[in-house]
Amino acid sequence: MGEEKYLLDIMKLFEKSPVVDFASINRIVKYKKKTNQYAKQIVRNLIKQGKIQKIGKGVYTFLNESSLAVFSFSPAYLGLQDALSFHNLWEQETIPVIITSNNVRKGIRKIMNSNVLVRRLDKKYMFGYEYYKYPLENRDIYLPYSDIEKTFIDMVYYRQPLDEEVIIER
Repeated sequence: MGEEKYLLDIMKLFEKSPVVDFASINRIVKYKKKTNQYAKQIVRNLIKQGKIQKIGKGVYTFLNESSLAVFSFSPAYLGLQDALSFHNLWEQETIPVIITSNNVRKGIRKIMNSNVLVRRLDKKYMFGYEYYKYPLENRDIYLPYSDIEKTFIDMVYYRQPLDEEVIIER
């Protein structure tokens, strides 16, 4: 009964934004209650019911897209083979490759039952990415992808092999 009070406000928040952090949910609940535990309980129940999914520490979504995990590693962008695929230069299907300057564990992670590769980059190399429109479940969201030039720089930086077809298409 008590959860119904805040549930409508929280679901409106998820309709406005595809990715919501715990602090935003806590603000809605804390406005009326002075405790932090109730917000945690609401989030836990929503995850258990399958209405939302966790994509990072304190970051949740109701959409089924693992590329949204880029918002839990801010500042970050999607790059390497994932960016080549987005710019239609790479024909193969790839997993999301998140490049961040945060001091996080690098490697492959399981997010929403799919693999996501996280790589670190020095802060001085965090440039050359823009927010591109990405169609997803009857709505358009904007995801940070590296532009084509930055993608080629990252491929050299991470010593990733490039096919001759990709170089010729460019």
